Amino acid sequence: MASLDSPNPSFAIRDHDTTHSKFLRSLSSKEQPSFSRFSFTPPRFTSPSLHTSPVSSPLHSFHPAAGGAASLEATYRCLSSILKKDGQMLSVAVANGFIYTGSESNVIRIWKVPEFTECGQLKTKACMVVALEVSHDRVYAAYGDGKIRVWRRTWDKGLKHVRLATVPKSTGSVRSYITGRDKTVKHMGPISSLAINVSDDILYSASLDKTVKVWRIRDFKCIETIQAHPEPVNAIIVTDDGVLYTASDDATIRVWRRYFYSENHLHTLILTLPAKCSPVKTLTLVPDDGILYGGCTDGYIHYWHKGWFSGQLQYSGALQGHTHAVMCIASVENYVISGSADSTCRVWSREQDGRHIMLAVLVGHRGPVRCVTAFMGHLGEEGEDDCTICTGSLDGVLKMWRVTRKKNASGNCLNQSGHGYFELQD
Repeated sequence: MASLDSPNPSFAIRDHDTTHSKFLRSLSSKEQPSFSRFSFTPPRFTSPSLHTSPVSSPLHSFHPAAGGAASLEATYRCLSSILKKDGQMLSVAVANGFIYTGSESNVIRIWKVPEFTECGQLKTKACMVVALEVSHDRVYAAYGDGKIRVWRRTWDKGLKHVRLATVPKSTGSVRSYITGRDKTVKHMGPISSLAINVSDDILYSASLDKTVKVWRIRDFKCIETIQAHPEPVNAIIVTDDGVLYTASDDATIRVWRRYFYSENHLHTLILTLPAKCSPVKTLTLVPDDGILYGGCTDGYIHYWHKGWFSGQLQYSGALQGHTHAVMCIASVENYVISGSADSTCRVWSREQDGRHIMLAVLVGHRGPVRCVTAFMGHLGEEGEDDCTICTGSLDGVLKMWRVTRKKNASGNCLNQSGHGYFELQD
């Protein structure tokens, strides 16, 4: 197992060797660009919560007090753990039976599922793959130098990747430097998130410089710079109909709509969603049900849903459980998976009546969980209630998990009070 002593002031790491809760912080000696510059608020040492991370071994069962909220019975376990000499895991994406992972190194690794075997690499001179998106036949990767690299995927005698572009293009001319053109096109801070709207031929990039840039995919030209928030923008997500959601350290989520009649300002702010005074670090959206989730630094996941009549997003509540900042969220069908700086992942089930039930607490990482993705099915078979989860942590470990909801004789999912924790199979 790789050492966890690498400097990173942004996240609190639990010290398992002491009986008291202690959190280590150290100063990074690296120059920009560095992921350690991504700001996070200090962790909560104590917090009232409906569910708390287990303090005992994951082999021990935890049962809530009598009269507590019921929980669906599920089985879940770690299928695989992989440690490469790539440093911290920073990004992950899944598409067409392949998982792409980015880290502090200059290598994007490609894994074939369900075998979870490495089948390729994408290498560049730049390091720190801070965001990954895969759309149709293209792979988009944002790096620590503030630029985006694009590859095209082909299946000629196997999976291959052809480098298409670097966004923005580096002119390298003295004239561009003097006029400041490079500064107006390139982000002035690290990129934090990517989003793609294929139908509108648009690529979005969010940055800690408080802006969101809009790139036209066919020629990779920057057509708009949105002054999105007064504080750094941490996450973005876009719907098929062109609605853009941006999350920021200013403790809000802003909703933008794209209009085609204006040449200068294509996106207009239509709504601001407050997140209870806590910076929002990550977003996920369930388009079919119209539910938006925002993970915050206080450990809560706030969510909004579209009203039946108004069609406007309405605050619906918060998922409680994490004791540190929520760093990543993924959703697939009725599952919601969250990763946190408390080194755990939590798996939630969204019921038909709108309730959320915590199914599992995935314990095994020894550092903050930075990225997560999920898909349905396992071993090449589409399982109605089987969810496969891939998590990457700042401990440098990539893990694959499986969550299965048990059924009774009639084929319905079981409801049972209590929580059982998986047995690690590393």
